[in-house]
Amino acid sequence: MNKKKLAALISGSMILSSLGPMCVMADDLYFVTGGPMGTYYAIGGTMTDVLNPLLKESSLTLESSGASRANLEMIEEGDAHLATVQNDVMFYAYTGTSLFEGEEPFKNFSAVAGLYDETVQIITCDSAIQSVADLTGKTVSVGDAGSGVEFNAKQILEAYGITFDDITVVNASFGDSAEGLENGEIDAAFIVAGAPTTAVEELAESKPISFVQLDDEHIAALQKDYDFYTESIVPAGTYPGIDADATTVSVRATLVASNEVSEDAIYELLKTMFDNKDALAEGHAKFESLNAEDAVKGMSVPFHAGAKKYYEEQGITVE
Repeated sequence: MNKKKLAALISGSMILSSLGPMCVMADDLYFVTGGPMGTYYAIGGTMTDVLNPLLKESSLTLESSGASRANLEMIEEGDAHLATVQNDVMFYAYTGTSLFEGEEPFKNFSAVAGLYDETVQIITCDSAIQSVADLTGKTVSVGDAGSGVEFNAKQILEAYGITFDDITVVNASFGDSAEGLENGEIDAAFIVAGAPTTAVEELAESKPISFVQLDDEHIAALQKDYDFYTESIVPAGTYPGIDADATTVSVRATLVASNEVSEDAIYELLKTMFDNKDALAEGHAKFESLNAEDAVKGMSVPFHAGAKKYYEEQGITVE
């Protein structure tokens, strides 16, 4: 049976005839994540391993995918039911902007929970670069062309009154950015990922690095225009040689669901996830910071009905 046929079954029940006419099998929810070597896939694997034995309304079937944009397209087309995505990318899809400019807004998905921070790390090996304002006239890697990182870089620079015309733009992967910093070919790089990030760790082991921090005034200005950003701290000791906390912003790795998934299934999924946080954290360290209050931060699209029900029971009001 292909995915679209499974999607058509989401509102109904499948009878497991071998166990009797009144025994109902849970809905099989296709859960798309990212590449098999990435954090999204590992997070999804932990969720399926821990939660599937406990769920009654549904069961999760994990699949690798092309991550945020591809995941949202699969949900919109009815080929997936759950996905992990960046909250800024889901905002672009919902509004038909930036990465989704010129496309019809995606309206067949809703937010379920923010899982963990994907931190905007602006890395330099030049001690003279102390502020985002100091990037003017510098050679700066802003991630791959057309990537979410490139949009993050553009938005943060704009908060400081800087455009791409004011810097020498380099489009490069995280690994290539680290190499460019090590070789002195670039002055700074935007890295948007969970910290610590492997490419930055390896750079810090071979050459002193520092963070280009954001200040409160400009974080507030950024959030006024883009409410999917949350202020965050990269703790001292995250990388070799970093002995003080660094202030920056993050987007959130977010669990979203198709609007076709039932309220009961999403409510049960969330309740089971939070009730079994310790078991999830044993499977993957990213779950150590999971809590209901943070799970609703930075969400710029409506919440699924099942998520609303769960959060309201916890005394948390969401839209």
